[in-house]
Amino acid sequence: MTMTTALDAERADLLAELAVARAALTNTTRGLTDEQAGARPTVSELCLGGLIKHVTACEEGWLRFAVAGASAISYDLPDGVTWADIEAGTARELPSWLTDRVTEFQMLPGETLAGILERYAEVAAHSEKVITTIPDLSATHPLPAAPWHEPGSAWSVRRVLLHVIAETVQHAGHADILRETIDGQTST
Repeated sequence: MTMTTALDAERADLLAELAVARAALTNTTRGLTDEQAGARPTVSELCLGGLIKHVTACEEGWLRFAVAGASAISYDLPDGVTWADIEAGTARELPSWLTDRVTEFQMLPGETLAGILERYAEVAAHSEKVITTIPDLSATHPLPAAPWHEPGSAWSVRRVLLHVIAETVQHAGHADILRETIDGQTST
């Protein structure tokens, strides 16, 4: 097997696993109304539409990172606000990326499940194009500064893809619980 064939096989395997994870997540919404997709049937703030929005945003952001590096993800804080302020809940102002993240988990007025699923499909198609055309899965980029990233750490494109797969699988599990709580159905 040549190096190119092995690389193509690895990409195909990663894409196949990501497709399985995506299907596990989106299948939890089959047959639901917009109201059901936006329902929060547990003590958590999670809803099915919001989980798919979150996974969509994560995949889109991490694939941008895979191509452009840390400049594609920003965790900038407003002037005078520190990470300690954010963690303590005492920040006088929240950064826009953090407030955006909160709304990722919600279905907002005017949003539909069909629209959320369409957006996810668009991001998935773009991700697949990036994964099949990026020159080197071993190329690394330093992670942006944030308390949850070890200082000075870097991720390869391959590591990014594994993270996106893991994130999608994790939220597919959450989605199964939500769906079963809504109407007794699961994605399988």
